[in-house]
Amino acid sequence: MATDLETIRTEIQTYLEQSNLAVFHGYSSLTDSISVYWDTERHADFRGFLEAAEKAGARLVVFYHQQFSLREIDEVLQQLEDSELSREEKRAYESRIREIQKYEGFTAVVELSFAVDGRSYLYRLNTEWYEAWEDVLSEIDAVTEEQDEEEGPISGYFSNN
Repeated sequence: MATDLETIRTEIQTYLEQSNLAVFHGYSSLTDSISVYWDTERHADFRGFLEAAEKAGARLVVFYHQQFSLREIDEVLQQLEDSELSREEKRAYESRIREIQKYEGFTAVVELSFAVDGRSYLYRLNTEWYEAWEDVLSEIDAVTEEQDEEEGPISGYFSNN
């Protein structure tokens, strides 16, 4: 997998401009619970996905892409700083984050989707380093959620029950 998906993002943009499909520049469809995912491992070419969309009668395609930004890194570093993790745990996460930081400005995710008969169809590519980034985010979220649960109810408030 490429470390930057900018070339494929540009190819998709050009292809869509020349197609009969209407393009809606939207957000990721991953939160949709009834999505069918295109097998990008065996059929990586987006053209097959868009041809299937047209043959299925789709007239509108949602196009989403994401560049990795320093803002995302800063937000996670702040969350890490505010956490109650040990100094060593924080350093370990910071090291992983700094390794991924070199990809700032790269296109990390490219996604196409369309809907037919109430079902969403999804083509998604993301880089391996972005998967590592999502793993770091998940781990930090899990650890901070655990800490929140351990703290229990808000201190200073007592139940009369």
